Amino acid sequence: MQANLTLDSPLAAVKGAERFRKALADLKLETVRDLLFWTPFRVDEYGGLQAGSKAIVEGVLVSLSSRFARNRAGFRVTEGVLQDEHGNLIRLVWFKDRWVFTKHKQGDHLRVGGEVSGRPGSWELKHPKIENRTEILPLEPVYHLAGNLRSQDLRALVTQVIGLADRLEDVVPPKVRSRQGLLPIAEAVRTAHLPATAREFERALATLQFGAVFELQVGSALLKRQQAKESATPVPYRQEVIDAFKAGLGFELTNAQRRATWQIFQDLRRPHPMNRLLDGDVGSGKTAVAAAAVAMTHAEGLQSMLMAPTEILARQHLHKLRAYLEDSFPGLTVELLVSGLSAAERRRVKTAAASGHCGCLVGTHALIEDDVQLAALGLAVVDEQHRFGSRQREVLRGKAGQGRPHFLAMTATPIPRTLALAVAGEVDLSVIDELPSGRTPVATRVIRPEERDQAYDLVRREVAAGRQAFVICPLVEESEKLQAKAATVEFERLRSEVFPDLRLALVHGKLKEKDEVMRGFRARESDILVATSVIEVGVDVPNATVMLVEGADRFGLAQLHQFRGRVGRGSDRSHCLLLADDPVPAALERLELMEMVHDGFRLAEADLQQRGAGELLGTRQHGGTDAAMAALTNPKLLDVVRQEAEALLDEDPELAGNPGLRRRVERRLESTSLT
Repeated sequence: MQANLTLDSPLAAVKGAERFRKALADLKLETVRDLLFWTPFRVDEYGGLQAGSKAIVEGVLVSLSSRFARNRAGFRVTEGVLQDEHGNLIRLVWFKDRWVFTKHKQGDHLRVGGEVSGRPGSWELKHPKIENRTEILPLEPVYHLAGNLRSQDLRALVTQVIGLADRLEDVVPPKVRSRQGLLPIAEAVRTAHLPATAREFERALATLQFGAVFELQVGSALLKRQQAKESATPVPYRQEVIDAFKAGLGFELTNAQRRATWQIFQDLRRPHPMNRLLDGDVGSGKTAVAAAAVAMTHAEGLQSMLMAPTEILARQHLHKLRAYLEDSFPGLTVELLVSGLSAAERRRVKTAAASGHCGCLVGTHALIEDDVQLAALGLAVVDEQHRFGSRQREVLRGKAGQGRPHFLAMTATPIPRTLALAVAGEVDLSVIDELPSGRTPVATRVIRPEERDQAYDLVRREVAAGRQAFVICPLVEESEKLQAKAATVEFERLRSEVFPDLRLALVHGKLKEKDEVMRGFRARESDILVATSVIEVGVDVPNATVMLVEGADRFGLAQLHQFRGRVGRGSDRSHCLLLADDPVPAALERLELMEMVHDGFRLAEADLQQRGAGELLGTRQHGGTDAAMAALTNPKLLDVVRQEAEALLDEDPELAGNPGLRRRVERRLESTSLT
């Protein structure tokens, strides 16, 4: 172990870490402590050649070639054949990895490891690792990685600091650890990184998962108890308000909408601030539910605010709220405040809000500026709340002056109930798991590389019929800059080679004019919009009927479902085309779920099981380790942890007897995006 290193030492002080500075930063790994807790999420056991299992194979490379794939410009396939010591011929395939062709040659003796497909006489390994004898272990820990960081690189860094595991503080009290059969934290960390058996690894991981989620649950329970002591102005239920609201809607609320609305009304009646998360699928009608709460709040003489992450989403909320409310409730005016308004218009809106003449103020980050004041704020609504930091939401809550406003968060990413309760334990949960009647499912199809031209033909036919299309570029890695570059390259290729006679537009997160581009697309000034995941939520273009997703295997099912929700909003039949960069059987099987399942909650459950909670929510979004994210797939564990957390706080409300846990919880409550 390096001398003078501590748990809080920056990773830059660890020998060899500087080479992976950006990759480590992308994983949010900053200190030695972070590295120790960045444990493997599984171990792979390598055996002999058997379909569906992983194998390590040694032999001679008898052939190696590289070619461009048909119907995919710039997409290279490298193929080789390895003969092992038993005479087996194993086909090796790499997509886009030309380095294999340049680094190796026929006659080389290789040791490769990967997943086996085929049968005796026609074995195949897709994307096998080629490593030195010491680098593929019979029991190989598998980490989440980024950039140029490989598992063996991470293992080398961990080996230098593993001795510091003895200094880690255990946040789980001894009696809880004993009751649950958990390992001491130092032993769990060492075993997780360097397991001797798969059984040892599972026990170590169970310990780390329990500890990480225990800390999360104690923090949530503590916050919820603190919130229960705060005061808010009660908003009594008035039947005449809901009658007028429903009469002016022009459509029937679904049973799920009615249930969520009633839960919100019950919260509003109490003298303590509501803190509720409204979780609904794409197109489930969350804005109508929020509008009902705004109407009830207005009847008590209080104002409401709705904050959205983008100007285009804020404008869409503005149009809907005005349609739902202004004709039915004279005096309830809905105003917009965004940075794109003229100075005169901004002054007018701020004056209306401060004087009480604005019943509901809709906007973006502009709502939390210091000079934005409301006369009597009773309800704060935040759409896609995970896109705002805790400080921003706290400023919004502070606009109420005395007391607190009631708080309603909304998300269009369906989250399984157990996961939502675990990561947002301080909020109450309403789920809209029912879509309005009459919505036609979007026809979804997985496109193989050789079928790419068929996908382009469909886009061309839809545009010829007067409709529009989206093309989504894949998330290469967690980098807005790289996403923008990928989108720009694809935009130029499509414009020059595939659709030279059509009107294409480009939008990505780095583009300053993205709201203007989106407004132009909605106004039919372009036929095809090439975009990154910036259009995942909040884009409503009824004339768009095709969603073509490049590199669909790089996205989670929940995110693909969000993309799919951008079409099918008009009366015309719509299509979602999923093109896989790496069409291996496992990736295609996962994507084929999209063809069969249109329920966002079912897809989110599948994502949770297949890719883990980190993929569904963002690996470090909630201040948690990989262990914490993996634990969220286990409802029984969550129930046990929740019970232990509540029991601890009943016994020790201030955590005075658990100072280490208190320090960790305080840090989490300062940084988490859920509070």
